[in-house]
Parts: sequence; C-alpha cells; structure tokens
Amino acid sequence: MNLNGELIGINTAILGPNGGNVGIGFAIPSNMMKNLTDQIIEFGEVKRGMLGVQGGEVTSELAEALGYNSSKGAFVSQVIPDSAADKAGLEAGDIIVSVNGKKISTFSELRAKVATLGAGKTVKLGIVRDGKEKSYDVTLSEAAKTITKADKLHEGLTGAEFANTDSSDPVEGVKVKSVEEGSPAAQYELQQGDIIIGVNRARVKNVGELRKILEKKPGVLALNIQRGDRTIYLVVR
Repeated sequence: MNLNGELIGINTAILGPNGGNVGIGFAIPSNMMKNLTDQIIEFGEVKRGMLGVQGGEVTSELAEALGYNSSKGAFVSQVIPDSAADKAGLEAGDIIVSVNGKKISTFSELRAKVATLGAGKTVKLGIVRDGKEKSYDVTLSEAAKTITKADKLHEGLTGAEFANTDSSDPVEGVKVKSVEEGSPAAQYELQQGDIIIGVNRARVKNVGELRKILEKKPGVLALNIQRGDRTIYLVVR
C-alpha cells in the first residue's frame, strides 16, 4: 500500500536468506491484478490475451542497425500469420514502444501487459517503423485454451479432458475435449464433443464453475449434457 492507504500491489513471493519474512518482496501491480480478477468473475478463469508476435529486447547493436536512438521497447522479429497483430498491420522489424499510451521498456513487459489485459480487449500500440512513429489498434485474441484433466475434479471422470467452450460452440459450458478408451469416464458413456451445461441441477458455464461445485465432493454427479441437438443426463458415482 502507499502512504495514502491505496492498494498498489499484491504480494506474490519473497526472497529471504532463511525462508522467513525478511528479504526482498515481489508483488503484482494492482491494476494488473484488477484485470485478472475481473476475468475470473466474468468467465470463471483468466482468458489471457495474445498479440501474436515473437521478438526480444532492443540491444544497443540492434538499435544502431535499425537507426533507433533508444534501447527501450519490444523488438518484433516475427508476426504470426492470421494473428491479432497480423490482422492489425504490424510487421516484423517494428519496435513496440507503448501500450495504451504508456511506454514499455522490454519485450517481457509487453508480454505481461498483453496477457493480463485479456482476450477480446482492444489496445492501442505505439510503434516505431523505419524511424517513424505509428499507432495501431489491435483486438487481442485468446491464448491457447488450457485443457483440464478431469481426474483432478472427480475420480469418476478420470480419462476425460475438459476445456471451456468458445464462440463456435452451440452452447456455453464445459466441453469434453477427449475421452480415453476404457477409462471411468468412457464407462460412464461420456463422449468427446459433449458439453456439460449443468451438474446436480446447477447451471455450469465454464471449468471454474464446475470445479467450484465439485469441491463440495458430491457423492453422485447428475451431469446435464448437450450432445449434438439433444440434451441428456449421465449419472457418475
């Protein structure tokens, strides 16, 4: 907290000589944490944003080669085809110097800001290209979805892998990405492509909501499944 009593960071780790509470503390800036908590409240998970560029830091040698008179910024060595950056018009050789009007110093700083802003957000990037300053509005795409192994949620679901649905799916819920043959999940007739939309009469829209229900360790799961154009129930013990 600062001297005005305002929250400016969330503690994450400490580096101490004996593992105690004396040493160097590390924290996540509060504005970055606000973005993350808003996503968790809305989606039940963090939907990390993806720009779609590869690159690194601006070294003195690189700056001299590009005619750039600073060592601050994020150098873009490659733009991933069909990514958010590609669609917005960014090019290899660009140096990204600001995000939403705030200057950045390194590529790692760019990566952290983009990830925590979240998928779907539109950001204004300031860049230097051939010595000239330009700005681009980029709508961030979503980083590769995290797949959750179902055995971490409930023993009866062992062998299945879950992920959140996306805009291409017919209904919002938890999508079954795969089911291992002969596994408990397969024996309960769970199938790849099923979408879990409810558990024990409670609506489920994402893996986070499903996990919250299963943390209470119910003995029997009545899974409401969307399978194709019909809705079925599977009972898992």
